[in-house]
Amino acid sequence: MASPAGIPRTRITGLVLAGGQGRRMGGADKGLLDWNGQPLVAGICAALAPQVGAILISANRNAQAYARHGRVVPDDPALGAFQGPLAGLAAGLAQAGTAWVLSWPCDMPHVPPDLAARLGEAALRQGAPLAVAQAQGRVQPVCMLASVALLPGLLAYLRGGGRRVQAWQQAAGAAIACFDAPAGAACPAGRGAGGGTPASFANLNTPEELQAARALQRSQCFRS
Repeated sequence: MASPAGIPRTRITGLVLAGGQGRRMGGADKGLLDWNGQPLVAGICAALAPQVGAILISANRNAQAYARHGRVVPDDPALGAFQGPLAGLAAGLAQAGTAWVLSWPCDMPHVPPDLAARLGEAALRQGAPLAVAQAQGRVQPVCMLASVALLPGLLAYLRGGGRRVQAWQQAAGAAIACFDAPAGAACPAGRGAGGGTPASFANLNTPEELQAARALQRSQCFRS
């Protein structure tokens, strides 16, 4: 079954980025934090599953816990420990058996149901090997669809000491997929009304943000 972007889901591997140290979360492994009675990673994998052919999880600790939700791929030890999301992406690109890898961070619980479709459409429309999400004027660098053909260049960038996600994406010729407009439409100029980031792209970096998001979730469930 092909998505509206024309990329069959069987050609896309989902990659949950859970390889960080969670410093702002007090060192907690964010992907394993409770969200609606299950680990954050579980809900994210469930939301990605209809959009992709397989799921990998980039994790550098608690591999056994993550393995309950998908195949775990640690960072290449030759790059050093906890080298950031690009190291996780490189591991995913190396292990994926598909032409494309769709990455999403473990601390964003609300995955758009058309994530793969919009990113894929943007990549094909612009003839790019990489597409990155943008919402309300803000690029979301780790929410991307990347061709496995980018792996050699990414490894060269990492081995040369590069770690900046957006710098690498710009050099790779990333397309932008706008989540503020209807599918296929260009991003409107400037920031969206009110600024900020839509709920789908709100991440949980601190205990306070997690607590507030849980409270909001409970209130919404109560009202419904």
